[in-house]
Amino acid sequence: MHKFGLFIAKHRKLVLVIAVLLLIPSVYGFITTKINYDILTYLPKDLDSTKGQEILDKDFKQAAISMLIVKGKMNISDIQKMKEKISKVNGVEKVIWIDDFLDPTIPKDMLPEVLRTTFYSKDSTLLLIQFSNSAASIETQNAISEIRKIATKQCFLSGMSAIIKDTRDLSDRETPLYVAIAVLFIFILLILTMESPVIPILFLLSIGMAIIYNLGTNKFLGQISYITKALAAVLQLGVTMDFSIFLMHRYDEERKRFESKEEAMAEAISKTLVAILSSAATAIAGFLALCAMRLRIGADIGIVMAKGVFLGVLGTITILPALILEFDNAIHKYRLKNILPTFSHTANFVSKNYVILFIIFLIAFIPAIYGRNNLKVYYNLIDSLPKTMKSVEATDLLKKEYNMITTHMILVDRSLPGYKIKSMCEEIKNVKGVEKVLAFDEVLGPAIPKNFIPQELKDNFEKGKYKLIMVNSAYKAATQEENQQIEMIQHIVKKYSKNSYVTGEGVLTKDMIEMADIDLKRVDFISILAIFIIILITFKSISIPVILVSAIELAILINLSIPYYTKTVVPFIASIVLGTIQLGSAINYAILMTTRFREEIRKGLDRFEAIRVAVKTSSRSVVTSALAFAFSTLAVAIIAKIDMIRSLCEMLSRGAVISMIVILFILPSLLLLFEGVIAKTTFSWGTKKASIKPEEEYETL
Repeated sequence: MHKFGLFIAKHRKLVLVIAVLLLIPSVYGFITTKINYDILTYLPKDLDSTKGQEILDKDFKQAAISMLIVKGKMNISDIQKMKEKISKVNGVEKVIWIDDFLDPTIPKDMLPEVLRTTFYSKDSTLLLIQFSNSAASIETQNAISEIRKIATKQCFLSGMSAIIKDTRDLSDRETPLYVAIAVLFIFILLILTMESPVIPILFLLSIGMAIIYNLGTNKFLGQISYITKALAAVLQLGVTMDFSIFLMHRYDEERKRFESKEEAMAEAISKTLVAILSSAATAIAGFLALCAMRLRIGADIGIVMAKGVFLGVLGTITILPALILEFDNAIHKYRLKNILPTFSHTANFVSKNYVILFIIFLIAFIPAIYGRNNLKVYYNLIDSLPKTMKSVEATDLLKKEYNMITTHMILVDRSLPGYKIKSMCEEIKNVKGVEKVLAFDEVLGPAIPKNFIPQELKDNFEKGKYKLIMVNSAYKAATQEENQQIEMIQHIVKKYSKNSYVTGEGVLTKDMIEMADIDLKRVDFISILAIFIIILITFKSISIPVILVSAIELAILINLSIPYYTKTVVPFIASIVLGTIQLGSAINYAILMTTRFREEIRKGLDRFEAIRVAVKTSSRSVVTSALAFAFSTLAVAIIAKIDMIRSLCEMLSRGAVISMIVILFILPSLLLLFEGVIAKTTFSWGTKKASIKPEEEYETL
């Protein structure tokens, strides 16, 4: 690798030119990458609920429905004119109101109950808007914007399509701020912890290019979720900062040994590559573990972040060396004082109190595990949005005026006789929490011959092989009451028609809840196993992986238990991905500390002196790297209005600090206490061999 490093050093101008040119296609890719704002679309395609959604979309054009509430007094003619305008909006399939069934001038009291309660309530009326495409599609989102322009101030638009639209607008406004504030926070941190004001600028330039490459290459994935888009840059910035710190520290050391700065950089790249690759491998393994989730948003986040780490490594061994060499004079001309302490007191404290720290380690698992097991999470997208959002206000009004929160869509075999459908609807009406059932046979009854009914009206309820029944629920999606209601409805429907589907927001969310519980266990197991194997190979040890993973798992459990003790409900996605991300990033600090401890043991120091040296020499790098990750995610947590993003970043920031404390205090006590066991279960633990040089990569960190 020395030759590779020398090539980069000698051709640094060429490297920088290529790096800048690669930004052009990357920016294009970033701008044109499709963003998905509907988490429910990441459910597997083999579920009945998703199969039902496909039928609604393909046959009935009802995969997306919004409810437009007209509050206050409005002339029937004005409502009809507004309805006609909305019907002509591109992306709107049809608008359904009372005039599609009966004369709207008929007094409300004379209307059939199912129609009266569906379209009227107190001083408001309701229009159902069916879209031609899915809720998250560009066509539907553009249609929402046009509808809001047509609708008057007394109109409120609710439904998943409107919620996704508001989420998209808010996310698009905030995402640039996430990156800007994260960069500012990290810049301030690096100014305080680095020895030159030029270094932070070079670090951010190098990592910034890698981030743009990562965001640009997402084009090849087809689309990414809005959560991935919002977090990718910030997480990549925090996770890959370690690599830059490793290289810079090593270059400073090698510069004292070589007269030529090119030779010094070549040697620095050669010596740090193993350390960087081992650190990157653990982070990549952690992110790729998310691909094991059946909920495909895990793969969405995992692939993008694993790719980001890989590109971060490439940037660290190519772009960053070129930048450092170009600005070498400026780096060493302007010097700053590092505010971090030498950590001598920390090293002495750990070596003297390692038994007490070990006892704390064991006891801490009790409240941490209890808190983690009782962590409360939410699954409903609307719960993560600001209450002042238009769609949220409309949803609250829908609940207040019509006692309707979610709508279940039932697709039954078209050959099912009308009397059986009527009987089925009667059973569904008796299910707790069901407000109304809207079915073709139920609304019109058997008295009106079908050939008298307009085809356009009939198409709302019958198309292809299926009949459509709409069930309005008084319960909110993702609640226990709604999930029990769905199970009862599914049982009733299957009793009458085996070839049937129950779908809608509530059903899809219920499936997501059941899947998330399985995904959590699967991801945790795979990430721990993958990182365990990487550490086992790196150290050729059975005991070291157990010690390192146990220490970090304690940090993760403490982090996940805190919301329970503070009575905070967190988004479900945070509980699934947090452990994997925290494990993948914190293991780097643990490897750093352990490698330095082994180095001192090989030099002949006793275990007490070895751990003092390891803590003293490694702590600055651990603290700087951990705080960089904490600061970058804290920046997002401070300004994010979407709770799903804010909560995840808050927990990631807190997790970085908790991991740092565990690595500085708990891990050294475990290494010190079990050094004898480690020596017996690790290949060449106390013997320095030329073929095993990972300690060289960390010598100056």
